[in-house]
Amino acid sequence: METGNVLFAFGLTLLAGLSTGIGSVMALLSRKFNPKFLAGSLGFSAGVMIYVSFVEIFAKAKDSLVEAHGLQAGNIYTVVAFFAGIALIAIIDRLIPSFENPHEIKNIEMKNIDPVNDKKLLRMGMFSALAIGIHNFPEGLATFIGALADPTLGVSIAVAIAIHNIPEGIAVSVPIYYATKSRSKAFWLSFLSGLAEPVGALLGFFILMPYFNESTFGIIFAGVAGIMVYISLDELLPTAEEYGEHHVAIGGLIAGMAVMAISLLLFV
Repeated sequence: METGNVLFAFGLTLLAGLSTGIGSVMALLSRKFNPKFLAGSLGFSAGVMIYVSFVEIFAKAKDSLVEAHGLQAGNIYTVVAFFAGIALIAIIDRLIPSFENPHEIKNIEMKNIDPVNDKKLLRMGMFSALAIGIHNFPEGLATFIGALADPTLGVSIAVAIAIHNIPEGIAVSVPIYYATKSRSKAFWLSFLSGLAEPVGALLGFFILMPYFNESTFGIIFAGVAGIMVYISLDELLPTAEEYGEHHVAIGGLIAGMAVMAISLLLFV
């Protein structure tokens, strides 16, 4: 495997993970938050991830597993790995209490935080940072493996996950800011929580690459597809609808699918 491809994949993963800092800056520097824009962006991200998961990633996973194990076994392994990916990210969500889960926090804009209990807010922010770190491990692996398989596909996944990470940055920075009254501490904790994504990529590289073949590639890719579909349906779309109107979120979803479809057609 070429060093240039590995560095490119890692760079994309790093950029996607550190986009939590964008959300932090949005929350800390601007009180004129545009919920409709964020809703449309989250819907767009979900559209990209759902479309690319079913049309591109799942298909490539199946091709690899069919080549390695034959038609019937390859199809079975693909389906099992897809739902195993969903199960993995669902278990991670279940292990994190809903109050401390960044994807369950409601109304995390600056104006809606009630700065009454500093300790409670600090705990909320710190656990949000920890939860985001746990979530970002499989997301980092998804971006990294996708970029190794196809740089164009990797860019699409990285952009979608970067958009998805923006509200996570808000979820960490706002409660920490109100608890500590320190914008710099809120920003850096939010920013650093995104580092779990490139860490996930590195672990995937060093642990899985020695065993990388058609079979492991297919299993990982099918699992990644499951993870991305779950993130889209359980996190992105519900969060988009909380921030904006239903039609804004769905419009963003369709736009994301359309952009992804066009970009894939350009490289057929």
